[in-house]
Amino acid sequence: MAVIYKIYKNNNKKNAGFGKFYARAMHNGTTNLDDIAAIIERNCSMKKSDVKAVLTELVEVMTAQIQDSKRVKLDGLGTFKIGISTKGAESAAAFNPAKHIKNMRVIFMPEVHVERDSRKHIKALLSGVNVTEMKQYTIEKKKKKAGGSTPAPTPGH
Repeated sequence: MAVIYKIYKNNNKKNAGFGKFYARAMHNGTTNLDDIAAIIERNCSMKKSDVKAVLTELVEVMTAQIQDSKRVKLDGLGTFKIGISTKGAESAAAFNPAKHIKNMRVIFMPEVHVERDSRKHIKALLSGVNVTEMKQYTIEKKKKKAGGSTPAPTPGH
């Protein structure tokens, strides 16, 4: 298994990397709770229905705990918590949550391990990951004034 990427050209003239080529992670589908339960069932002695019940309850409990201002740490995965964005108030007394809180979000902080030899910090979900270029795609060149766009050769082929 590997993370698939494709190469793209930065066409943003306001960006310092304008005209350079970068890689972008690609995704080839979505795995949902039902899929995860089926995979876990194949890997252990629990039935899919039992696994799905536990995972469904995990989501409900995590939601309640996060909304109770707790961090939720799943060992080997990471920690989830709520973050808020606010507008400034003139004073602490003038702060009104309905007026000054703009939005809330869930922040995920992946668990990190430190390699002994290199002292690098490696996120648990990325430990041992490999990358591979997407098999077929084209990088479009900038459109010419007189004609349309001309696709560049497929990278790697």
